[in-house]
Amino acid sequence: MPDVDSSGEVKNFYLDIPTQTTGQFYLKGSGALDWGMQNRLSRVFRPATGRTVMLAIDHGYFQGPTTGLERVDVNILPLVPYADALMCTRGILRSTVPSSSATPVVLRASGGPSILKELSHEEIAIDIDDALRLNVCALAVQVFIGGEFETQTVHNMTRLVDLGLRYGMPVMAVTAVGKEMARDARYLRMACRICAELGAQFVKTYYVAEGFETVTASCPVPIVMAGGKKLPELDALTMAYRAMQEGAAGVDMGRNIFQSDSPISMIQAVSKVVHESMKPTEAYDLYKTS
Repeated sequence: MPDVDSSGEVKNFYLDIPTQTTGQFYLKGSGALDWGMQNRLSRVFRPATGRTVMLAIDHGYFQGPTTGLERVDVNILPLVPYADALMCTRGILRSTVPSSSATPVVLRASGGPSILKELSHEEIAIDIDDALRLNVCALAVQVFIGGEFETQTVHNMTRLVDLGLRYGMPVMAVTAVGKEMARDARYLRMACRICAELGAQFVKTYYVAEGFETVTASCPVPIVMAGGKKLPELDALTMAYRAMQEGAAGVDMGRNIFQSDSPISMIQAVSKVVHESMKPTEAYDLYKTS
């Protein structure tokens, strides 16, 4: 039984200071989420900027050893400290990423077919209990709007959203372009909005040169721009800059970083663009001189 407080000192309840409240959470569309989910999101998106630079290295889950990912321990681990979050599979996380890493993880949670089969035929590929054991900050699930197995992939997402809400785990929907759909603003508006309407806490999608601001404006949750195929460094930095200026909350780049001639310099340049709104030409000069 604790001792009785017999100090006799006058306690200070600061009656002249109003009780502080936590206020509105800083991420778009996230104000009504539970504390644990907001806390996980705050590890992925920097509170100071509301933005993120994610490093995507999950390509092997359907492509095998992609160029630049042949040896994750050699090529990728030196980049991890420079990322706000690492997007990877549980196999790579357990086998290769040190448990002492302080970089938050967004875990690939769907899969099934390889590049040799119909890609939209994905299913949930991890149990929520394992994601919790791995202490990840979010789950990533592919959604193929317009794909042959569109409904199945949407249901994959909604099942993960339900589980995530139960345990405080955010879900990032990854829009994948169906074979019959053009990669334009009209398609992306529809795909992103469907994912948000059905519960995804944030969405990863492609950048388009015309109308991307309408994609971000019509999506009620944060949008993270996918890096896509390898581009020349200045082009990739320009794409990232435009996406940020047009409403994106960050980027999730893989090949444009780890296939660069100087990956560490490139991720540092991307971070300057995302978090400091550095102009692409200035970021490119930084890349060349780092």
